[in-house]
Amino acid sequence: MASSVPVETELKLRIPATAPFPSHLAALGFQEIQPPQPERSDLWDRDGSLRAQESALRLRRYAGQARLTWKGPRIPDALLKVRPELETAVADAEAMEGILRALGFTPVLRLEKVRAVWRREGLEACLDETPFGCYLELEGAPPAIHAAMDALGLDPGQAEPRSYPELYQAHGLGTLTPPR
Repeated sequence: MASSVPVETELKLRIPATAPFPSHLAALGFQEIQPPQPERSDLWDRDGSLRAQESALRLRRYAGQARLTWKGPRIPDALLKVRPELETAVADAEAMEGILRALGFTPVLRLEKVRAVWRREGLEACLDETPFGCYLELEGAPPAIHAAMDALGLDPGQAEPRSYPELYQAHGLGTLTPPR
């Protein structure tokens, strides 16, 4: 039986501040699912093999939960970030770290930000405050992303094509550990 890997489609937009956006999102029918709170994500790799495949393995701690996520190589798109993605809840983040280490993985980058999550049917919006600025991420089907971007008065020129790990590196806030 063939299985297909789900694909994540998102757009990250640089915004001057997150403060105005809760009311804008509410006006568009979004509901706040998680209020702003700290998020910590650790990227893991084994001898650079995931990075060489343009993939990522992330253990995220947010809102009292932990999730393990694999992201595959990007699928070309002029504006959106499109990647295969598999994700699962993890009951015990420390045990998961032990499993990853036992399998030869090591943490290579830590990312910290404050995130609020908003949703409406077919679309998720995340308001992120990072050490290098504020961002709005829209995740869902491309037409819904474009419609929300237009309704919020955001310009495609505000799109940030780089991932958070790339941005952390660009701002000298994190470095990927070289393979052993």
